[in-house]
Amino acid sequence: MNVLNCFKRLPFYLSLVLALPAGVLAEPVPAPPQLNAKAWLLMDAASGSVLLESNADQKLPPASLTKLMTSYVLSYELDAGRVHNDDMVTISKTAWSQNPEFGAKFNGSSLMFIAPDKPVSIIDLHRGIVISSGNDATVAVAEHLAGTEAAFADMMNQHAQKLGMTNTHFVNAHGLDNPEHYTTARDLAMLSRAIIKTTDYPLHKEKEFMYNGIKQQNRNGLLWTDSTVDGLKTGHTDAAGFCLVASAVRDNTRLISVVLGAPSIKEREAQTQALLSYGFRFFQSVNVYAADAVLASPRVWKGTLKTVNVIPAREVSLVVARNVAASLTHEVQLDSPLIAPITAGQKVGQILVKNGDQVIHSVDAVAQTEVPRAGFFGALWDTLSLFFGGLFGLQV
Repeated sequence: MNVLNCFKRLPFYLSLVLALPAGVLAEPVPAPPQLNAKAWLLMDAASGSVLLESNADQKLPPASLTKLMTSYVLSYELDAGRVHNDDMVTISKTAWSQNPEFGAKFNGSSLMFIAPDKPVSIIDLHRGIVISSGNDATVAVAEHLAGTEAAFADMMNQHAQKLGMTNTHFVNAHGLDNPEHYTTARDLAMLSRAIIKTTDYPLHKEKEFMYNGIKQQNRNGLLWTDSTVDGLKTGHTDAAGFCLVASAVRDNTRLISVVLGAPSIKEREAQTQALLSYGFRFFQSVNVYAADAVLASPRVWKGTLKTVNVIPAREVSLVVARNVAASLTHEVQLDSPLIAPITAGQKVGQILVKNGDQVIHSVDAVAQTEVPRAGFFGALWDTLSLFFGGLFGLQV
C-alpha cells in the first residue's frame, strides 16, 4: 500500500455522529413543580446532570445536613483504613456537653446520649450521626479524627474543595447556625453523590438505632412512605428552616433531591416526593456506551503495536427529559496523532453527547491497553512518515 494514501490532513478528528435510540415516543412534559422552599435541586446521580433547580447556588445555613460531610469524612477515613468500625472512642466532656440536660451550650441539640469516659465504637457513633443526628456523636467523631472540632472543620473544608463544593464553608461538624457556616443545594447534591459511592452508604436507610437504652428513629420520613428512597439526611434550625436531602432508585436510575428551607417537616417531605416523582415520571435514562465498549481502534505511531482499542473511561449514560431523548446524538472525538508510549487508561479523546449543537454530557475516551514505544529503528519509519505527512499537509 502506498504510504501517502494513508495520509490526509494533520491533525485529524475522528468523529462518529450517531443518533441515539428513540426508546419511547416523545411525549409532552409539563412544567416542573414550584416548591415552597428557599432552594431545591434534582440531580441524576450517575452523571451528575442537574434535571431541575431553583436558587441552587444560594448560600444557606445547612443545619444538620452538615452531618453529611461529617459522615463522608468518616467514611473516607474508614475506606482508607486509617480507622476501623470496631475502634473504640473515648468520649470527652466536650462531646458529652452537647446534651442540654447537662448544662450544654447548645440548647435543643439532637443527641445520641453518649456518656463521658464510656468508650463507644466508631460504627455506633456513625449510626448516631446518620440516624440519631446526634451532635454529641458528631463532636466525638470530629475529635477522634482530628483532635478538635475546629481542626475537623478544616478537614471538612478540604474535602469540600476536592468535591467541587465551591460555595460551601464549614466551621463546625454538626450544623448549628453560624454566619460563616453555609452551603448550597448544588454542593449538597455533589456531596451526596460522593456519599452514595462509599461502603457506609447503607447506614442511611436504617430506620432506627438504639443506644444507651434509647431507641431513636431516622428523621427521614420518606424511608417509611417510599420504598425506593434509601437515604440521606434531614436538617432543621430556625435559620435554615426544614431541609431534606434524599436519594431514590427506580428502574436502575438513581436521583438525588435537595430541598432547603421548607416551612415544616410535612412540607419538606411532600416537596421532596414531588421532585422525585416528577423526575422519575418525565425523565428517562439513556445508555450510550457500556464501560467496556470498544469505540475505535486508531493508528498508533512509534509504538510496538500499530493500533490500540479505545474505550470510555466509564459507562456513558445520562438522564434526560423524555421528549429530548429521541433527538440526542453523540460523537467520539479522538486525538491525533497518537504517539507511543501510551499507558492503559490514558485519555486519548472524548465522547460528547449533544442535544442539537449543545454538549450536555461528556466522558473521556481512554486507551484500553498499554502501547510501549518501539525501538529506534522501529520508530524511525513512523517519524519520517509523520514528518512528510505534516510537510505536505497530509493527515495520518
